[in-house]
Amino acid sequence: MAEFNVGSVLVTGSNRGIGLGLVKRFLELPNPPEWIFATTREPDGSQSKEVVELALKHPNLVVLQLDVTDPNSIKAAAQRVEEHVQGHGLNLLINNAGITRMTTMENENVDTMAIVYLTNTVGPLLVSQEFLPLLKKAAQQSTQTGLSCRKAAIVNMSSTAASIALVTSWELLQDPSYRCSKAALNMLTKCQSLEYKDYGILCTSIHPGWVKTGMGTEKAPQTVEETTQAILKMLSMLSEKENGSFVGWDGQIYPW
Repeated sequence: MAEFNVGSVLVTGSNRGIGLGLVKRFLELPNPPEWIFATTREPDGSQSKEVVELALKHPNLVVLQLDVTDPNSIKAAAQRVEEHVQGHGLNLLINNAGITRMTTMENENVDTMAIVYLTNTVGPLLVSQEFLPLLKKAAQQSTQTGLSCRKAAIVNMSSTAASIALVTSWELLQDPSYRCSKAALNMLTKCQSLEYKDYGILCTSIHPGWVKTGMGTEKAPQTVEETTQAILKMLSMLSEKENGSFVGWDGQIYPW
């Protein structure tokens, strides 16, 4: 992917799993981004040790505290990013942070629905709103025509478990709060694509597949490395025709 040159990228939930994998893949590019911002709720926590150690080896990697459910935390992170990019904007925002509570229709309740929805749907909304000025600036400064991740983009990490047309893996795991939150996230992506297109910002939902992570479990067929490699390749090829789409790690367009 020598042709994938993106000036700056921010990935939420970068302390483990797919988020950490994406950070590693960006660092491995022949021409890595000038700035890679990896966010985590607890930079000093044990689960953030690996990404913090990576930042000590790579001057272009900055680890930021960011809780997607806390507007003040999001605002503080955006200010830090602005200080680093020094007027150049943010090219790519990947809303990857998410949670699940492994619920069933029988035990689903107000508390789990509320926290899962707040994290998986409201969080990406708030993060995107706060970073919108930096995304606009990147788009305005770009010499590229059309829409692309090189110019300015919001990528929301979703799941085919949210697809109303597919409703995948119901027998394996019901998890209604997670499914509902990601279905709402897909609608958020569609709304963003309509509102931000004229600013030159691409907006897409991504299905990363079933991956061996803390959330995906060891039963999953895909490794983090192979999935994040595929996602980066796909990101390098996204264009205006994928704006407002639900794209898989394999490049397939999935139904809402």
